Amino acid sequence: MAMNFQWEAIAKSGEKRQGEMEAENSGVAMAILRKQGYRNITLKSKPKGKTPKARSITDKEVVIFTRQLATMVSAGLPLVTCFDLVARGSENPAIRDATLRVKEAIEAGTSLTEAMSKETKMFDDLFVNLVAAGEQSGILDTVLDRLAIYKEKSSALKAKIKSAMTYPIAVVVIALVISGVLMIFVVPAFKELFSSFGAQLPLPTRIAISMSEWTQKYWWLVLASLGGGVFAFKTSYKNNAKFHYQVDKFALRAPVFGTLVRKSAVARFARTFSTMVAAGTPILECLDNVAKTSGNKVVEEAIRNARSSIAEGRTLTEPLAASGIFPYMVTQMINIGESTGNLETMLSKIADFYEEEVDRAVDSLTALMEPFILVFLGGLIGGLVVAMYMPIFQMGQAVG
Repeated sequence: MAMNFQWEAIAKSGEKRQGEMEAENSGVAMAILRKQGYRNITLKSKPKGKTPKARSITDKEVVIFTRQLATMVSAGLPLVTCFDLVARGSENPAIRDATLRVKEAIEAGTSLTEAMSKETKMFDDLFVNLVAAGEQSGILDTVLDRLAIYKEKSSALKAKIKSAMTYPIAVVVIALVISGVLMIFVVPAFKELFSSFGAQLPLPTRIAISMSEWTQKYWWLVLASLGGGVFAFKTSYKNNAKFHYQVDKFALRAPVFGTLVRKSAVARFARTFSTMVAAGTPILECLDNVAKTSGNKVVEEAIRNARSSIAEGRTLTEPLAASGIFPYMVTQMINIGESTGNLETMLSKIADFYEEEVDRAVDSLTALMEPFILVFLGGLIGGLVVAMYMPIFQMGQAVG
């Protein structure tokens, strides 16, 4: 069984380094560190159960890392120095450790692409493939700059979609929490008050009291159903390919959100494709990576059909148009780009246009949802409050 070790040593550069590693025993750990060029090594075993949980690496942190690396490489700094500076400046131990491992691999003679490909938690296939293209063509600084722009645009697009989805979900959750509090704590107090009236209560009040009694008795069932439903949906979406496909298909056709999802899918497709074409990646390889990063199984299927079309000697435009996902303007601009040899430029213009469209769609969606949310809150909470006060109003009229 592998053991955890904390180590301190002197690197080839004379700097003092420290870190953690797994090895079968101290002898193996010492041999690994010596092979990497370390000397004056000090090892200390660490119980595996006490190893702190590694912090995850967020999209925002990858965006910052990419921009920093692109800037330093463009300035002419050696790769080893770039990764050393990024590691020193990072507050996230996961990023610091990953960048140091890449740096050490480069110092040992490994290519940047190979070193990055081992850090799967930080660098996805698209990132590694673009770096590989930059290394092979000798334009790594240009590719990293384009990759930084791509990451920034993709992160911004994802944030816009998330903000559009978060608003209505947050309102519904707050409304349900308030309704639950009213049902469990407020309505029972009114029920005791109404028990001394000696007259039949209005129908809305009787319905509210019945709902309150049911909620008090079965609140655990409501919570379990909600939690179980969310868990079942996530599990099925992740593990059931057919269910995943149907959900993605519905998302593209949904009455309100469908337009936003479609526009964001087109923007992501165009931005990813444009970045890879600019890096000099072959078209078939571009489409492989674009399909993997599409974020929607229906869009992925359409892109893979386009790849098959090109492999058979046909154009890229035909299968994209036949999918029904990509608007006529998009397919025509791609067709012009193919015909004139300016595919990268056309794709970049499509991405810019649809990213702006997503901005407008989010603003329009927010403005459209506000009256519906007000009606929902008024009907749910306002209706419940009115139902509780109706007997009091009736009693006041009788006394009057």
